[in-house]
Amino acid sequence: ALRNETFARRCAFAPPNDIAEVLIQTKPHRLATMSSPLDSAQSSLSALNSAVNSGDVDGGKRTLASLKIAMLDFPSGPSMTAAHLAVATGALECGVLLSVADEDLDAFARNVAQIKPYYAALAGMSEATSERKCHILGLNLMHLLVDNRLSEFHAELELLTEAEASTKYVSFPIELERQLMVGSYDEVLNANSRIPDPSYGFFMDNLLQTVRDSIADCLEVSYKTMTLEDAVRMMKYGSVEELREYIEECRDDWIVEGGSVVFQPPPVGSKASDVPSMKLIGQSLSYATELERIV
Repeated sequence: ALRNETFARRCAFAPPNDIAEVLIQTKPHRLATMSSPLDSAQSSLSALNSAVNSGDVDGGKRTLASLKIAMLDFPSGPSMTAAHLAVATGALECGVLLSVADEDLDAFARNVAQIKPYYAALAGMSEATSERKCHILGLNLMHLLVDNRLSEFHAELELLTEAEASTKYVSFPIELERQLMVGSYDEVLNANSRIPDPSYGFFMDNLLQTVRDSIADCLEVSYKTMTLEDAVRMMKYGSVEELREYIEECRDDWIVEGGSVVFQPPPVGSKASDVPSMKLIGQSLSYATELERIV
């Protein structure tokens, strides 16, 4: 306001020939203080990347929220430039990483759904690329694998190029899925030490819990008792204390006696002798006879 008032005074008291000079002197200063929405968004994206790299989840979420509001003014469709596309894609990629760090699966799913159209648009622009694309796609595959949504998992694989599938970010969940299908639980448990990025740790923890539950189910039906050391080794725990915590939280029917764990036999299901086979055969023959009479 003060700058505008000064400008008005200079024009009011200046001779007519000097007004043009006043305008020329003032215009560059006004243009220098103005920034386009794209420049502002790029600045916010830089701050967002810094927050993600430093682990500032709360600050990153605030910056992401304001950046998403700014993205509403971006052009859409064919009029979207490569610069706008790069900013929008980068913002949503940061949103995916922040949701993983915050362990918020709902926000993770929303950001992945929002970023897919931008990845499709990137495929048609040779001048716009995303270095984090395979990282984000790999995290999405891990999410689908942990949730046992295998049909969606394989549907996503069909959309990948050979180059994308061969990257360390995408090949890791693909190999995990193969190991789970053949029952190589040891390989899955050992995979925690070779994750391609720390962001995969959240999904690996959930997957390891699922695998350990499957191993525990097998132990119950295969053994009556087992030493704690053997159980620790088979379930890939680091210590007996970790196994005891698992038993207290998830297997309250296991009995720890001394240095061994006693498994309770699983509930006995129906046997073949419990099925009234002769009665069912008689009913089927009766129905067939009645149908033949009707025909």
